[in-house]
Amino acid sequence: MTLDKIDLTILRLMQENSRISNIHIAKELNMAPSAVLERVKKLEQKNVITQYSAKINPNAVDLKLLAFISMKSSQSLGCTTTADELAKIKEVQEVHVIAGDDCFLVKVRTADSASLMELMRSSFSKIPNILSIKTTIVLETVKEDQSLNIPEL
Repeated sequence: MTLDKIDLTILRLMQENSRISNIHIAKELNMAPSAVLERVKKLEQKNVITQYSAKINPNAVDLKLLAFISMKSSQSLGCTTTADELAKIKEVQEVHVIAGDDCFLVKVRTADSASLMELMRSSFSKIPNILSIKTTIVLETVKEDQSLNIPEL
């Protein structure tokens, strides 16, 4: 799908504030609100906009421990069974198939180190294809941003 300058501007504005109204976007673009609504609906239908969400402070919901876990699997590259099992675990925020010695990079959030250990014992240990796990606990986050760098035309 080819996105034009208007689409990219809409995406940039919505990424900054997903609650922005069509009226505000329309004013920014000098367009009618109905035309903006039509464009947004097309972006949703074409799976450019995949969801709307709120960013929640993890500390506010007692998820103070952030860890990245590298995993090696016995499965061949391209087999997604292990990745699918990892993705089902509620504490897992991201699962990435990676190149190199390990097969997966997994991002998890838990309350503390005890809950991380319990996660490993109760969930990761039940996935049969995992051969090894290396855990990196984050001490401090300097930047964490899911926003995309949307190009300007």
